[in-house]
Amino acid sequence: MPYADLSDVRLHYRLDGDASLPVLVLSNSLGTNLDMWQPQVAAFSQRFRLLRYDTRGHGASSVTPGPYTIAQLGGDVVGLLDHLQIARAHFCGLSMGGITGMWLGVHQPQRIDRLVLSNTAAYIGPPENWTNRAAAVERDGVASIAAAVVERWLTPGFAAQQPSLVASLLAMLGATDAAGYAANCRAVRDSDLREAVAAITRPTLVIAGANDLPTPPRDGAFLAQAIPGARYVELAPAAHLSNLEQVEPFNTAVLDFLQG
Repeated sequence: MPYADLSDVRLHYRLDGDASLPVLVLSNSLGTNLDMWQPQVAAFSQRFRLLRYDTRGHGASSVTPGPYTIAQLGGDVVGLLDHLQIARAHFCGLSMGGITGMWLGVHQPQRIDRLVLSNTAAYIGPPENWTNRAAAVERDGVASIAAAVVERWLTPGFAAQQPSLVASLLAMLGATDAAGYAANCRAVRDSDLREAVAAITRPTLVIAGANDLPTPPRDGAFLAQAIPGARYVELAPAAHLSNLEQVEPFNTAVLDFLQG
């Protein structure tokens, strides 16, 4: 497995697609790893050099002392691009990955071509929810919350039809390091980009899931209105992991936007 050893973290990453193609970075949601993007790999890697990575504290990346900040997670992306000698890239992040993308759009626009913000929000409150969740996983492990969390990732009807997918998501979340998960919970808790996103100048696509409970469509609509010139797509039926529930519409929306 390839790793990038940055100043204070080792990031696990994977590259797919021809090296001559423009780079598209995919950033995972809280409690997942780069495998959450598997349904996108075949379609995206035909047109882009696809760079997936495990966010700090997730998957095979190292678990550094927390709490983390979104600025720290955004800095990891910049460090990874520097490590791979990539000057600019498209960026697509879902949920926490989308918050990372917002930070990059505000603070590192020179490194971003086009930006896709999926199933995410400029602020996900209330903060005590994140504080309580972090404390719960530190006390009882991530597996203790896995069933309740995964239940919100997919619509009930889709989940009932896809038991193997549900099982894989439960396993992925349950395997996440408790300290890493808690540190990232606190990064999301402490991030409020509601005013800052108006400064994003990169072309932006916002994707929402019509049935998303953690980041409902109103959060996506806010981003699309706040970011100058942003486009908005709402997928239905889809809960929080719209890239898994509406694979073809998600892939089409992203590819059309990035190639437009």
